[in-house]
Amino acid sequence: MGELVDQVDEWDQVVGVVERGAAIRHRLLHRIATVVCRDADGRFLVHRRADTHPRFAGQVNWMLGGAVDTGESYEEAAARELAEELGVPARPRFVLKFRCEGAISPYWLGLHEVVVTGPVRPDPSEVAWHAWVTDSELSALAARDSFVPDAREALARYRAAPNTPSASPSDARARRK
Repeated sequence: MGELVDQVDEWDQVVGVVERGAAIRHRLLHRIATVVCRDADGRFLVHRRADTHPRFAGQVNWMLGGAVDTGESYEEAAARELAEELGVPARPRFVLKFRCEGAISPYWLGLHEVVVTGPVRPDPSEVAWHAWVTDSELSALAARDSFVPDAREALARYRAAPNTPSASPSDARARRK
């Protein structure tokens, strides 16, 4: 049997347990936890998914993450995914949650963020390439076809959230020009 996840309803309340592949195939709501990584200068970590990854292979994303396991909180899943995909042991801060229609299946997305001050050690089965980019560079990447579609909506919601840090001063200067 594959990875088990909580099937949830329109209000993100658990209604059962289902195998993740079945949740995707049957378009059943489940939970995804993501993490936005920023450095001390406010730049964002972006990455290209491994070409062999089963979801969004070779596409660029600004979030790391995956399914929330049965009985796991969004925050626990975000910390687990951060450690698995980047080798960073940290407790990401919850930012927002929303229902996403999803390119491959609908789900509830819990978005978290963390400031990474040490090295990252990406898992090559998940991350083929990574770089730290400014907010304006992230906007340019998000406009490309190679950007994970669901990540665009998450980026817009993140930018609109009242409790997210503003872009770095250099980005603010660049936008005024």
